[in-house]
Parts: sequence; structure tokens; C-alpha cells
Amino acid sequence: MAMAMASGVCHSLIAGEKGLLSSRNCIYFGGSPSVVRVLSSIGRLSLVAVNIPKATSPTAVEEGSSRIDSVPTPKVIIDLDTDPDSTIVEITFGDRLGALLDTMRSLKNLGLNVVKANVYLDSSGKHNKFSITKASTGRKVDDPELLEAIRLTIINNLLEYHPESSSMLAMGAAFGIEPPKEEIDVDIATHVNIYDDGPARSLLVVDTADRPGLLVDLVKIITDINVTVQSGEFDTEGLLAKAKFHVSYRDEAIRKPLQLVVANSLRYYLKRPTTEEASF
Repeated sequence: MAMAMASGVCHSLIAGEKGLLSSRNCIYFGGSPSVVRVLSSIGRLSLVAVNIPKATSPTAVEEGSSRIDSVPTPKVIIDLDTDPDSTIVEITFGDRLGALLDTMRSLKNLGLNVVKANVYLDSSGKHNKFSITKASTGRKVDDPELLEAIRLTIINNLLEYHPESSSMLAMGAAFGIEPPKEEIDVDIATHVNIYDDGPARSLLVVDTADRPGLLVDLVKIITDINVTVQSGEFDTEGLLAKAKFHVSYRDEAIRKPLQLVVANSLRYYLKRPTTEEASF
């Protein structure tokens, strides 16, 4: 199923005090702090405005998770490949996560159904996995704007209930109690590679520094070159983002000349410095 690009699509959502309100090309997290506008670094793409409460003190953290030594790397995986009928979301933060009932409520407030949830343990920690679908259609989520809203909602909940994650997440600089100790050099962190993945599609792999709106930006850049995004996976690992997209051009794998165009376009937009619109 091709990933649908929502051009100016708005999700009319009204949630509770800790919910998420969405209007045209913007996302507002509930609460009453000052509004922080986070603009895409690509001025011509859809903009994301976020109003997120500052992370609370460690007293708000779930019981037994307030220790701050050896903070693990938080990971949020959005997987559109594994299940043809649902989108899989996986959240890992060492062994510190509870049942994530607030996260499930937040996902439902986005107009989603959590059709299955499970937990498993391995050497990297406790993995909470949710299979989600659109409540209105019962189908998997493939709209980039809604997928980005899911990602930001999960990260917001991490910052609120696990404030020690603030220094490990890119959004912690603006919305957490402690900014990241190190700033990622986007030039060094950005890598774009394209591999053959059969006769009908190619595999596009992008590693870069994380920022709000990144998933929407990536898909918009790719589709602006008339390349189709069929499915993929988007991982947030601490300060980094890793995307794997199955892409095609006119139902065929991308040939070398077009591969260069896609790779160079992504590198240009990901590495160029952010410029405020007000400066023009």
C-alpha cells in the first residue's frame, strides 16, 4: 500500500487536558504553557507547531522509575512493513516503562484503535509494542502527518512521565527539564543510501539528527521527485532518526541517475542550516 501524502490534511481532534489538538498542518499538545512554534527546516513543506508542557519534576515519574543513573537511550519505532493490516509502534526505554496506559489513551485521542498490545524483554530492556489502526476505517496508518503526530505524542509522554529521558531526546532541548548534553552535528550524522530491493522497488535508508516534523519532511522531499513511498519504518533512537523506505518510480526500482537525484536532494535539505521565515 502506498504511503498516502496528505496535502494540507487536518485531523479534527479534541482530547482531554493532556490530549492533543490538531488543526491545519499543526499539532498542539494540551496544557497552558507558552506556545513554541517548531518550523520545518524546509520552508515550503508542511509546518508543525507544537505546544508541549515542560517535563514535570521526577515526582511525576511512574513508581520505581525515578532513578537517573545510567539513563538508557529511548527508542520509538514506527513500522509499516511487518503487518499488512496495522501499523506497529514499539517503545523502549531500558526497563523503566510501565504499562503505558497514558500513551494508549493518547493514541486513542488521535483517532486510533490499539488492536493489540504486548510486552517482551531482552538484553536491551523492556519493549512495549502496539498494533494500531485508524478508528474511522479500521485500516493501518500510512498518512505521514498522522504518523508524525503519533511519534511526537509518544515522545511527549516520555518527557512528561520520564523526565530523565529529556537529556537523551532532541525534543528535550525545548520541552524537557534538561537539554541533551551533546549536540549532534547534522553533517556528520546524515547518511543517505539506496539499495536494490527486487525489480519493482528500492530500499532508501536515511540516518540523520532528529527534529520535530522530520518524517513529514522526508516523505515530502521524496514524493516531490515523483518517487513513490510504498512502505517503511521510522526509528527514533535518542538524538538520531533512522528511516527505511521502500520506494519505486513508475512501479519499478529506482535507477542510478534518479538515485543520485533522491540522495542529493535529501542531503541538501537535511544538512542546510535552518532559516527563520521572519528573516525574509
